[in-house]
Formats: sequence, structure tokens, C-alpha cells
Amino acid sequence: MKVCTDSCILGAYTPASDAQKVLDIGTGTGLLALMLAQRSAALIDAVEIDAAAASQAQENIEASPWAGRIRVHHISLQQFESQNANLYDLIICNPPFYAASHQSVSKARNVAMHSQELSLTEIAAFCNKFLNPAGELFILLPPAESSYFKSIAQAANLYLKSVLKISTSVGGKHIRTVQGFSRGPVTVIKEEELYIRNPDNSYTAAFRELLREYYLIF
Repeated sequence: MKVCTDSCILGAYTPASDAQKVLDIGTGTGLLALMLAQRSAALIDAVEIDAAAASQAQENIEASPWAGRIRVHHISLQQFESQNANLYDLIICNPPFYAASHQSVSKARNVAMHSQELSLTEIAAFCNKFLNPAGELFILLPPAESSYFKSIAQAANLYLKSVLKISTSVGGKHIRTVQGFSRGPVTVIKEEELYIRNPDNSYTAAFRELLREYYLIF
């Protein structure tokens, strides 16, 4: 599986230093779990339904300095919910979001990118059940889906606290949104924009600063 730039942004943007227990929903290659482990002392559960992805995540984690703090669970979130007894300080998720009409010929890609295996409503309900009272959820979605998820989350007693709008370039297309949610309403919602590239196709200073701990080219 490829590492996506927007997923890297999610991992770098999400605050993790104070978290003791973290859950990565749909860990894929283990990227987000590893990024959060690098910036915290947290114990991290990483859930992944796809066998090949879970195997790759396990391999990547075992080769890292943080293998002792990350546990990969090769099961669905629904199965994990039935056996989980933990409350989490932080839940991070780069979920499937495409409709069935956009499916590709790759079964693995469909599982990773399409919502028939895990709905946004199920994610919100899970977080309502397992996020501790002071916990936070950070989720990455396209603009339309992020607006939809905001209403679902509020119905599950999760309240929007921050928004990062990601655009391809200065003046370019808004492609993804990172939303942060808390267990209670906030007075002021933090709103930011991040442009990945300048008009000359170089990375913007803001993007470079955000990812400098992770991108060797910086």
C-alpha cells in the first residue's frame, strides 16, 4: 500500500504528546500509529481488517524503535468493539469514504477506500463509546464527507473543535479536511488552511514545517 501525503498530514497535525492510550482505526501500513508513537509515550492499538495491510503494518512496526508500544489487531472495528475494554485519550482515523459506485478492480483498495466495510456512523458511535471524557478524535475526510461527519459526530456527543483544510496548492483545490472532535462543546473552533505546494510546484513553507520530522527530503 502506498503512503499518502494527506495521511502524513493527519499524523503530523494530530496532537499526541499527552496521550497515554491511542487507537488508530484502519491503520493500513501502520503509518499513523508509527507517527504518533514517535511523538508520544502512548500505548497504541492499531486496527486493520485487511490481511495484507495488517501484515505489512506488523512488519513495519517490528522494524521500528516503537514496536513494544504498538499492537496490531487484524480484525474489523466491529469485532474489536466487541472485545475492547479500553478508553482512549486519542483516536485517529483515515477512514474509507467512497461510495460503492466508485469501486476499483482491486479488492484490497475497495476495502481501504470504500465505506461498505465501515460506515462513518459506526466510527462516530464507536468513538462515543470508547473515547475518554477528556479524549479527542482526529479524522481525515474529503470536504463533503467531513461536513456530513460533523452532523453524525454531534449526534454521538462529539463536538468539532478544530478544522484543517488541505489544498493541493496556493489557490488550488480543497481536497481533504482534518477535523478534531472533543467530548464537549468548545467556545471557539480553531480553523486553519494548509497548502501543499507553491505555484512553482515546490512545497510550501507551512507544509515543510509540519512534515519536517518525517520527510527526509526536508
